[in-house]
Amino acid sequence: MKIRVCTDDELDLLAVLNKQLIEDEQHENKMSVEQLRERMKKFINSDYKAYLFEENSKTIGYALVDHTRQPLYLRQFFICRDVRRKGYGRTAFKELLDLLKTNVIDIEVLLWNVRGMEFWRSLGFKDRSIYMRFDQRQMN
Repeated sequence: MKIRVCTDDELDLLAVLNKQLIEDEQHENKMSVEQLRERMKKFINSDYKAYLFEENSKTIGYALVDHTRQPLYLRQFFICRDVRRKGYGRTAFKELLDLLKTNVIDIEVLLWNVRGMEFWRSLGFKDRSIYMRFDQRQMN
């Protein structure tokens, strides 16, 4: 597997993959692909880096890492739908850690994303907090 840092040339691809990630994890984010592209541009032109995972010149997935936080923060991690459950996620994560030269990294997983939690726990992640939100509109 090859991992490389993304540039503005990959913004269209990253936006489409980010949209799929949002759909798959059932996130409430309603941004369009174009809005996600602009947001991704801001990310990668700041202290974030996006990393593309490739196998035989085919895109397997991507990660978005915040380099301002210690430990590093893995904001987004996505493996393409057609190649899931084949070990690419595990391989990509391990190789990403090697590339980042770190042994510690933080993530957030939505509470209802059971498959995501199972995946991260299988890699050795431990629960550390519960992030909560109050929305009075949901009280009725």
